[in-house]
Amino acid sequence: MRTSAAILLSISLAAASASAQQETKPVPKDSVRVAIPGCTKGYVFTAGPRTVEEPGNFEIREGMHLRMNGPKKLMGEIKAHEGSMVEIVGLIKKGQYNDGVNIGGGVRVSPGAAGGFNSPTAGQIQIDVEGWRQIEGACRTK
Repeated sequence: MRTSAAILLSISLAAASASAQQETKPVPKDSVRVAIPGCTKGYVFTAGPRTVEEPGNFEIREGMHLRMNGPKKLMGEIKAHEGSMVEIVGLIKKGQYNDGVNIGGGVRVSPGAAGGFNSPTAGQIQIDVEGWRQIEGACRTK
């Protein structure tokens, strides 16, 4: 009786640990998975400075704004940590950050919207947030 209970317990623990492992989705060919430290305000993420431990391999400069997209529960968790540094992990389409021509000094000239009407989010990089974690540091407030 004890051995069957021990076997049943070990099988249930193995099944629970297997279901608890998070599978990462494959990255589409036109996208790249990034981990970016920074601060949030609503659905806008402002990239912070890169660390020596995690320099990154994507061209997201400090101070760049990204529009976060994700499930309501995940976005609510991130919103609860506004004012403190977080690192978000997500997918960004490869071509969207290079729109326009770089003329130096952090200035980029890009085409406007047709008809002269601009959307507030027209030039903003979109990131599909998959996860986040809180990191050390605080965000600057205006």
